[in-house]
Amino acid sequence: MGFALLTPQRRGFDARLGMRTVAPRRSALAATLRAIAMGAAIGLGMVVLAANPAYAMAEATGQTILPKQSVSAPLGARALCQRYDWACAPSAQGAVTEAQAMLELADRINQSINRGVREITDQRQYQRQDHWALPTLEGGDCEDFALLKKRELIRAGIAPDRLRIATVLDQAHQAHAVLILRTPRGDYVLDNLTDQIKPWDQTGYAFLRMQDPRVASGWSLILMGGIFG
Repeated sequence: MGFALLTPQRRGFDARLGMRTVAPRRSALAATLRAIAMGAAIGLGMVVLAANPAYAMAEATGQTILPKQSVSAPLGARALCQRYDWACAPSAQGAVTEAQAMLELADRINQSINRGVREITDQRQYQRQDHWALPTLEGGDCEDFALLKKRELIRAGIAPDRLRIATVLDQAHQAHAVLILRTPRGDYVLDNLTDQIKPWDQTGYAFLRMQDPRVASGWSLILMGGIFG
């Protein structure tokens, strides 16, 4: 996976900035990442999202990820909507709407896919650093796991606008991708590194950007959790 802005290399990610994976101090790394992100924001002409009182309330309680600005998609995801229309499907009513039912369904699908798909890097499978696609018979990278989970949850009755892919730094400051499930209780993370589904702010991950909560074809800058506090 190729992050255009913030991330060091991990499992097929494109380390375009040549950053090291471990910084001497946590606070210094956070400050560096913030500076890079905001500098890139100015250079790309990003637009600050309008304030949303509902999101602001959720951010205050730690339940929901609050987008900050629009941002370019990860390199490998820029043709995602053309490749899979369901990956950027507009809002629709889902058959499963109650939080507990969503989480139980997500738990079954998360475990099934984690156990049934082999992890393989984009470099090994496609001879490139970043390629977002559904897993093949050979397996898939972290974003491929997230895509398959998104498709299966939509098929199982979760509304498309409750499912967003996010890019993060994991607890070792390595670039990674996960699927966000937006329930009435808040945002939860489906992750190929664990069978546990956790609230986003209990993962220890630093969230960099995610598919725009309003329009999945767009992406939003996050900078929350982990090293961002």
